[in-house]
Amino acid sequence: MTIGDPRTFAVESIISEAYLREGLRALGCFVIYVGGGRYGVYGPNATLLGCSFDEVAKRVRQRGLHVAPFAKAENPGMIADAFREAIYSENAKNEYFGIPRDRFCDLVYSSDILWAPDGDEAFDDGSYVLQFDVGDRVRLIAFRCGVDWLHDPSTLREVWIAGSEYYQILAQWRLEFEMEWKSLPKKGI
Repeated sequence: MTIGDPRTFAVESIISEAYLREGLRALGCFVIYVGGGRYGVYGPNATLLGCSFDEVAKRVRQRGLHVAPFAKAENPGMIADAFREAIYSENAKNEYFGIPRDRFCDLVYSSDILWAPDGDEAFDDGSYVLQFDVGDRVRLIAFRCGVDWLHDPSTLREVWIAGSEYYQILAQWRLEFEMEWKSLPKKGI
């Protein structure tokens, strides 16, 4: 099931096997399309879908809260590299976009800027999706990692989308996924 337009922004999921436990939901795949690029492991048994379902629901609830002072003006590649380096590198700089590293990292977590990976195997392909609420629009920056903590430029995609459209796509995917999950026979796991 794909909700949205993969050329700009869409969410796709496949349920291969449904489970009774809501924390697991199902086995299948969950991918995010940003600017024509697909991010996430694509295959019928890529991941359990509970984390992805819960993350989409959380993003809808937190509409307008994914904010950062650098979100509007900075280059998407610079944002991707700053995020990766500040959070993961042992050789991080002292500041990013004029923000001390500790505060930058706190901002990433407190504003929940990192959408993917979402805590499960869905994004074990090295994909990252960052989300920023900027006024009445949403800015998405998606990429895969290259060498030295930096993004692979050939995988970098950026999309600006109306917030109403973005959150409608998320809400619609959540609703349709839940209806599909409820309609399927479930294993007792």
